[in-house]
Amino acid sequence: MNKKLRELLARKAALVASARTFNDAITAQNRDFTDEEQTQFDGMKAQIDAVAKSITAEEFLAQAEAASGIIVPTHFAEGARITSNIENDPRRGFIHAGEFLSTVITAGRRNGVVDERLLIGGFDAAAPTTFGSENIGGDGGYAVPPEFSSTIFTHSLGEDSLLPMTDNINIGGNSMVFPKDETTPWGTDGIRAYWQNEATVANQTKPSLSTSTLRLSKLLALVPLTDELLQDTSALNSYVPSKIADSIRWKTNEAIIFGLGNGTPAGFANSNAMVTVAKESGQATLTLQALNLANMIARLPAGSYPRSVWIINNDVLPALFTLTLGNYPIYMPATGATVGGIQVNPYGTLLGRPIMISQHAKSFSAQGDIMLADMSYYRTITKAQGIETATSMHLYFDADATAFRTTFRVDGGSKIVNPIAPANGSKNLSPFVQLGAR
Repeated sequence: MNKKLRELLARKAALVASARTFNDAITAQNRDFTDEEQTQFDGMKAQIDAVAKSITAEEFLAQAEAASGIIVPTHFAEGARITSNIENDPRRGFIHAGEFLSTVITAGRRNGVVDERLLIGGFDAAAPTTFGSENIGGDGGYAVPPEFSSTIFTHSLGEDSLLPMTDNINIGGNSMVFPKDETTPWGTDGIRAYWQNEATVANQTKPSLSTSTLRLSKLLALVPLTDELLQDTSALNSYVPSKIADSIRWKTNEAIIFGLGNGTPAGFANSNAMVTVAKESGQATLTLQALNLANMIARLPAGSYPRSVWIINNDVLPALFTLTLGNYPIYMPATGATVGGIQVNPYGTLLGRPIMISQHAKSFSAQGDIMLADMSYYRTITKAQGIETATSMHLYFDADATAFRTTFRVDGGSKIVNPIAPANGSKNLSPFVQLGAR
């Protein structure tokens, strides 16, 4: 906001305050204006209207100058800088996301008034046809206030999100290289200790390291919003952010489990580290046995079980309710009301570990309908800024729609390439185990 506009706004505020005082004084006497007083009040109103017109003109000129690249001198003392508190407000002065998007559509109309709050951050340029930039306003839109982006990110980390369970690192760049050591204390390479006899030469060992590189991939949601929807700010505020967050959560979970690693995270289910436990000999189709689950637990490396989580398709639940070890149930639904001895709430623990019901798991009796994962063995990187959002009225101008764009950059992969060979026993171990088809 330039100096002249601030002065006009201050002048208008003073005139309005003076008119209010004059009007309140007459109202307190419980009477109407006299002819002379009415003339005086009309004069005050005319002054306010005149200043309001000057403010409108100055706002138009300031916006035109900004669009044309004209630098308007502020005449401040050297070194002085004036900032508005609204610039530090994570909502940029908007009450909620719906109000923000409503002002965007108003600004996009022909001769529409551009709300000053939209200009914070400087993203009010015309839409270029070709550009190469990571600036979120590069498509000719307006920067979305950071708190609304944060709200979407928070919603995307709901209770069924796998990302918070991973070993996550926020980075400022586009990639990160991690050292990797897959040696074991009982193996034949890497750092090892030996019993040492007196006066004998020590056995020398050295680290056996390799590296893995994670490079951020982009997950993008582009949502055209019609003029009609943008006018209903209350519906917009509850609908758009939650739907974008749901999609981000789903896509991220799917990539963490089944991603191919080519423009997406590398999913642990597609990695060589994944271990598949076969069904029992003679086991009937469409069945689940307690021994299936016990064999899955037996394939976890030491220390993984207390950190592990069951990822199960909801089709598996009926089989869990009747599953026992001897006379003891192995599935413990969450505490709640009971109907006929069965808990109403279907989620709880299985053999002491929490259950995550997920449509990412395959249908009952197919391979992968039950997975057991220690997500601390899965490493992810995310952009330090979290989710970035922007909006533009130019992209779908001919359709009378405004584009709302959300980007989330993430990559991930298993910390180990292959299953772990045990010191004793013939079956390899892994933090990622799935039950085979039955």
